[in-house]
Amino acid sequence: MSEDLIIKHCSPTLAGLKTANLFTCTYTSKTNVEKASEHFNKIFNPKGVCLLPLKYQGNRVLVYIFRPKKLAKDLTDAKAKKILTQAGYSSFDVESCLQRLIHRINGCQEFPHEIGLFLGYPPEDVQGFICNKGHCYQCCGCWKVYNNREKAEREFAKYKKCSDVYYSKWITGTSISKLVVSLQSV
Repeated sequence: MSEDLIIKHCSPTLAGLKTANLFTCTYTSKTNVEKASEHFNKIFNPKGVCLLPLKYQGNRVLVYIFRPKKLAKDLTDAKAKKILTQAGYSSFDVESCLQRLIHRINGCQEFPHEIGLFLGYPPEDVQGFICNKGHCYQCCGCWKVYNNREKAEREFAKYKKCSDVYYSKWITGTSISKLVVSLQSV
């Protein structure tokens, strides 16, 4: 897990534009992942961002970088709660939901599609993906869009621009700690 991968895959979350991002990377030992997680969380946590390894498989780890306050707000949405309830979630606080998600990621044969809610995707699009089994979408960017294509395309463009700007700043020497925006409120 490197700063390079985090900047490439998680800039919209670091900037406070998005609830969360996911990426996979290779690792040589769980201890190294734990040390890297601890290192990045020391930088991220004071600014309202967390890094959490979700799944280890072979020599790859699935890494989740998120803003707990934004996630907590997203999980209060009635449509999100309905999707989560259908997927077997019984509590809607961040910690309980993350524990259930980790259990489902590690225990289900099919990847749990409700993960879109944990990434800040609109509940309507997450529901559309589940109901349509990933088909019949209006457009595809960071996620498959089933509702409000124009709004989603604006979001995709904003995330792309953020990622480009962040990577450019990082490559020219701006530290990752300076690139993490501290949000006072959600």
